[in-house]
Amino acid sequence: MSQTDSAAAPQPSSASSGTTQQDADAAALAKGGRTNFLGFIMRLVARLPFLYVAGRWYGPEAVGRFAFAVLVIELVAQLATLGLKRGLAEQLSAPGADHRIVVWDGMFVAFLASAAGSALLFLLPQLMFPAGELDGTDRWMALLVFAIAGTDIALAACAYRFDIGATVRARAIVEPWVISAAAAGFWFVSVRDGLMLSYATAMVGAFLTALIPMIRHYGGPGVWRPHPAHLIAVARRNAPLAAADAIEWGTRRLDLFILGQFTSPTIYGIYYMAQQVASLPQKLKTSFEPILGPVITRNLAENRLAAVAAQVSQVGFWIIAAQAGVALALGIPGEAVMGLVGPQFVSGTGALAFLLAAEVVAATAVVSEAALVYVARHRNLAISLATLALQAILSVGLILIAKSMGLHPISYAVAVAGALMLALGFASVVKARLLARILKAPVNSLRWALVWATGGAAVLGWGATQLPEWAELLIGVPFILGIYAWLIWTRGFGPADRALFAKHPEAAAAD
Repeated sequence: MSQTDSAAAPQPSSASSGTTQQDADAAALAKGGRTNFLGFIMRLVARLPFLYVAGRWYGPEAVGRFAFAVLVIELVAQLATLGLKRGLAEQLSAPGADHRIVVWDGMFVAFLASAAGSALLFLLPQLMFPAGELDGTDRWMALLVFAIAGTDIALAACAYRFDIGATVRARAIVEPWVISAAAAGFWFVSVRDGLMLSYATAMVGAFLTALIPMIRHYGGPGVWRPHPAHLIAVARRNAPLAAADAIEWGTRRLDLFILGQFTSPTIYGIYYMAQQVASLPQKLKTSFEPILGPVITRNLAENRLAAVAAQVSQVGFWIIAAQAGVALALGIPGEAVMGLVGPQFVSGTGALAFLLAAEVVAATAVVSEAALVYVARHRNLAISLATLALQAILSVGLILIAKSMGLHPISYAVAVAGALMLALGFASVVKARLLARILKAPVNSLRWALVWATGGAAVLGWGATQLPEWAELLIGVPFILGIYAWLIWTRGFGPADRALFAKHPEAAAAD
């Protein structure tokens, strides 16, 4: 029987037990959200020094070379996880599952896939560095696939035990602070490939930081032995999940790839920096993924479909509300924000605006997919493929239009950013409607309060753009965030929403 079929079968349960479980789930989501929101703030603060160092010290051309290599390495690592970032929670929720064996089987499968991917990149380093000029260290960057894939599996295992602190330590403390400090250090000792070496240092540090709590929760491999038949079944069952993960990742990198075919490394580097700034609110979305997956799988196993719809809608609203505030704070003073990275990056402000909007419209698709990968994985995969195809068509089409009009190549960056926003908007609408039909319950993360808060912050925030650049950043950004937060809190947040900021002693007991 499929997951969808089992979800449709009626299961007897009392109203009181259902309410208790619903309260425990809400508390778990709020607790995980609070922890990860703190992690987002820490990651935001830690990431800014790297953007400053990379932009002002290394320059757009070096950033472009670094960005393309990271693009290829992370694509291979994404494929090497074989969908276990989300599929691991489903495997651990299976009746009678030995958690230690499941986790180490998952790590071993990812290790084998990483070995194949690393070997390919090691033998063909031109895939990472198409512009040539390879040196002795470039080829060895292929080994980072092991660290990146292993980190994802380890953090997914920790998230199943509601240990979100592991994600915060690895992603919000070690990874961003190490890459910032290493980039500065390698610059001072005049290392040619300082950005790549700093990235490698950060990835290895994040992997070790994630591995330690995973072993604490599940134990070491001990007398564990690989189970070939089970491993093959894991890989086959997770193929749709792996494809969905790769496609979702691809929608955030396809713009970079297409732009790289039409522009110089300098324009590519400018767009990459705009994307890095815009990806800061994206971390809010990924903050809820580790805790949302285990909650959804447990409710699906108990046939609590309405609860899943409510949780997806609730978390979706939290994410959209937070992302919209950050997007306004970074987008309204966009020229000042990009100028902080470096004067030559200010031309990427237009692309930044579309990228920030894309993060907001993508939230509904992401939270809907968190449930669809368990109840309609093949249809979800088809929608993701359609989204990717739509993004490619729009990106190339808009670039060709801009080229025929004789516009500056920086307009190509605006074109691919706009195409990304439109494609993600399509995915959000279609995936939310599909999930609502399957669960037979409404899935809607949008509220009128978002319009009031966005409009109010935009109008009042415009005044901040009339200030000098330093004041625009130091005064304008907090002012925009403050106005938006006040409006969304007073007009949009009900008791269930405010649970995100309240302590829940019963949640700890439930955990």
